[in-house]
Amino acid sequence: MARPVSKVAPGWWDYTTLEPEIPQDAAGLKENDLLELARPGFKVVFYETLEEFYLAEALEYVEAWKQSTEDNPAGICGPVGPTEQLPLVARIVNALGLDVRGAHFWGMDEWVEDGGPVPTTHPLSFARTDMELCFSRIDPKLRMSDSHLHFPTGDLAAYSKSYDEVRCLVMQGGQGDVKHWAFNDPLPRKGPYEHSPPSPEQYRRLKTRVVELHPMTVIQNARTSGGGNVMVVPVQAATVGPVETWKAERVSIWHAGTHDNPFGMRLTTLMISKGIADSAVPMSLLADHPNVLFNFYRPGIGTVEAEMH
Repeated sequence: MARPVSKVAPGWWDYTTLEPEIPQDAAGLKENDLLELARPGFKVVFYETLEEFYLAEALEYVEAWKQSTEDNPAGICGPVGPTEQLPLVARIVNALGLDVRGAHFWGMDEWVEDGGPVPTTHPLSFARTDMELCFSRIDPKLRMSDSHLHFPTGDLAAYSKSYDEVRCLVMQGGQGDVKHWAFNDPLPRKGPYEHSPPSPEQYRRLKTRVVELHPMTVIQNARTSGGGNVMVVPVQAATVGPVETWKAERVSIWHAGTHDNPFGMRLTTLMISKGIADSAVPMSLLADHPNVLFNFYRPGIGTVEAEMH
């Protein structure tokens, strides 16, 4: 049977092209049902306050950096979105006097315009955000050198190779409206994928690359970062791929309830729990990763019910 056409972007694959039973099952999940979906290799954790939520996210940086040694360097890959954890990371490092000069950090992605990464002067630059909110706030006597900060803004092959040279202990992420981590969006519905999306195996072969962004992603970033002005949001980005993601020892996704909605958080939790991997829902491919952690701010989970405003 032919897959449905997307309700929001007919030229693309996305979660609205799933067979209807999966979204229906997800919509019916209650808050505590999400905890019950944990299984070996997939852990689900609730936090009751935003303070402990973002503190726990920040501590993943510290815990990863403490494991880095001169002969076995290690680090963490982190997102912009959320960003609330970033100043906390700097504050913790400074307060503890923690020497992180030997540790590493990977930025997940960066906007692309006119064939190249946007400069740090761009108002939406992810690299600038990481520097301003975190790394420029760390005591220079404690902070790693710029050579230990890896951003997908130049030689993408070298960026990808760095995951073989340094252990990525944790790859953090949020979840967007289109159910991506980083900018691993669903693909356009054309060429070999006109009638069906890439198989999970095909999608997982994708490395760090420049991608075309799903319209939902462009609109979401306008809403969250541009005051709704879609015109300022690029339609391409460079992003870490599944190949690098599977080299991370743990994938840790942070659901505060602001970057995706109650339905979306339920959908990917269900699909990962049940091993339903479908590249129209890229986050669901993490069903095949051996160590995935979903972190929820409990009050942000909400309900999937009709409510008129």
